[in-house]
Amino acid sequence: GCVTSSMTFSFLPGREERLRREEEEQKRRKSEIAEKQARKMEAFLEEKEKEVLQLQEEAKNFITPENLEARIEECLDNPRNYNFAIDKDGRVVKRTVLS
Repeated sequence: GCVTSSMTFSFLPGREERLRREEEEQKRRKSEIAEKQARKMEAFLEEKEKEVLQLQEEAKNFITPENLEARIEECLDNPRNYNFAIDKDGRVVKRTVLS
């Protein structure tokens, strides 16, 4: 007699079960990989968001054309002398006279 493919599979239930398990395992692995990538992307975006917030905070101190005059006035009103010596421990030893 003639044997059809559907009859052949009915004689091999173990093969069908194994194929089904392999397919489920493959789906599970793909799902895990997708979740891992999503977590990585989320962490990456969080880090970039922190960087943006930090840059925005730092930008508050930038000198711009709009605040240039005020910043110059501030520097002229508050002169600083960075001409001094320090000892081995980092303490200021001698300050020079501010000119």
